[in-house]
Amino acid sequence: MLQSLHIRNYVLISSLDISFPKGLIVITGPTGAGKSILMGALGLLLGRKADASVLSAGATNCVVEGEFCAPSAAMEQFAAEHDFEYEEGSFTVRRTVSAAGRSRAFINDSPVTMAVLEEFGSMMVDIHSQHDTRLLNSSAYQLSILDAFAGNSALLGRCSEAYAGMKELQARISALESSLAAAEAEADYNKAVFEQLDNAHIQEGEIEALEQEQAMLANAELIASLSSESLSLLEGSDEADGVNNALSRIYKDFDKLSAYIPEFSNLATRLDSVRIELDDISSDLQSRSDSIQASPERLEEVDARLSLLYSMLKRHGVADEAALIAKRESLRGLVFGSEDMLAELEELKSAYAKAVAAYNEVSSELHDSRKGASARFCSRIKENLSFMEMERAAFEISLEECPASATGCDRVNFMFNAAGGRTVLLSKCASGGELSRIMLALKQLMGEFMSMPVMVFDEIDTGVSGSVADKMGAVICQMGEKMQVFAITHLPQVAAKGKAHYLVQKSYGEGQASSTIKKLSDEQRVLEIARMLSGSSLTDAAIENARSLMD
Repeated sequence: MLQSLHIRNYVLISSLDISFPKGLIVITGPTGAGKSILMGALGLLLGRKADASVLSAGATNCVVEGEFCAPSAAMEQFAAEHDFEYEEGSFTVRRTVSAAGRSRAFINDSPVTMAVLEEFGSMMVDIHSQHDTRLLNSSAYQLSILDAFAGNSALLGRCSEAYAGMKELQARISALESSLAAAEAEADYNKAVFEQLDNAHIQEGEIEALEQEQAMLANAELIASLSSESLSLLEGSDEADGVNNALSRIYKDFDKLSAYIPEFSNLATRLDSVRIELDDISSDLQSRSDSIQASPERLEEVDARLSLLYSMLKRHGVADEAALIAKRESLRGLVFGSEDMLAELEELKSAYAKAVAAYNEVSSELHDSRKGASARFCSRIKENLSFMEMERAAFEISLEECPASATGCDRVNFMFNAAGGRTVLLSKCASGGELSRIMLALKQLMGEFMSMPVMVFDEIDTGVSGSVADKMGAVICQMGEKMQVFAITHLPQVAAKGKAHYLVQKSYGEGQASSTIKKLSDEQRVLEIARMLSGSSLTDAAIENARSLMD
């Protein structure tokens, strides 16, 4: 059950702290007072979408918090799966929305995702909004109700898994067939391009090495001239001493000077290190100079190779040799991999046939389960409708074959005739009042087989009045004996049956509207139900009628 609700800055509700008892809770108030706003705030706790528009005017954030109590093995398992405290079935759920539209959710002070919050809400509360009666015209909704009644949760899980596996294999087969078709259509072209790339024997880093060699070969004479000049400066010539000879003489002078001034010994050592390094440089320069030879033939080969590689890069629209190699290997797979692809295709088709068989098997089980549950389901619905003064109503379920989906191959149609006799599609024959009673009959049944702790009816009694309204109120009251039920209503016959009665009112102050809700005392309930009977002007007859309804 929902034990309490705390709201701050939600639309027209600036501040609200309210607690609720078990059983049937009636919520009334004038049209536009904010009853549905209250349900919207509850919807936030159940994972419904929120944005900055839910904030009260001028507020920086909105907070909605609810305290639920639902001790059950399912809820204990849910808490364990999502790693938050169970606390004997007590759950404090909080949702905050900032002015920027950002939303955060917590269960027992542990942050949770919206998906987890939605899962919690689906296990805790069923909300029937003012427009949900239209869902009765949806085949998917009808199917979901029948499956829930039949207890098909495990079968639906298997069916969804089998369908997903089947579709995945189907997609892989389609992609592989497309690849094979493309390879066959472009086989000659792919083979020619592959052979060109393969014959080129491309190596990673080859272009950079060739560019360096090209630069050396193209400038071989200049390199030889500069090297020779540098060696002459280092080693000397017939006309002049080189740097090395000069350093040797200076070293000998420093060595002699060290006999008179000891510091020159250190200078001599340092100079000797320089001389040795220059000897090494001279040796390396000589070796490199000897290895450089002008070769027009080799330069021509390098130029041709670079031209080929540059043209390949441009033709294939890539930046380096690695991309060309990758292109070559990709084409290798297309040229030589057709046999492997054909073998893989056969394997996939075999797996797909098994997946289809598995899907058909579970889909058939689902069909049998739905067919077996349909008679019991219809019998219970007709029983509930009969109580709400539709004694002659005929209600049947039609199962039609439809294309495969995650829920099987059945399309469910609710068939109806208020006067009995031949039934037709519910969407084509039921009036608004009849749809309201059918929806309540469904909800009554769902409350039994789904074990939902809390159920909310937002004007489910639209389109009915008089004794029918009284009967619908009795059904809702009966449901309140087994679960906590919130009924937002404009009908006094329904309002009179509540265990607790709350009044929503709108007021204006400082140019702004605000909504409030308060629990009514017994005497206040009499006056509110009298108002619902007679309007704004209360009469003694209306008050007496209200007392009679409550009794």
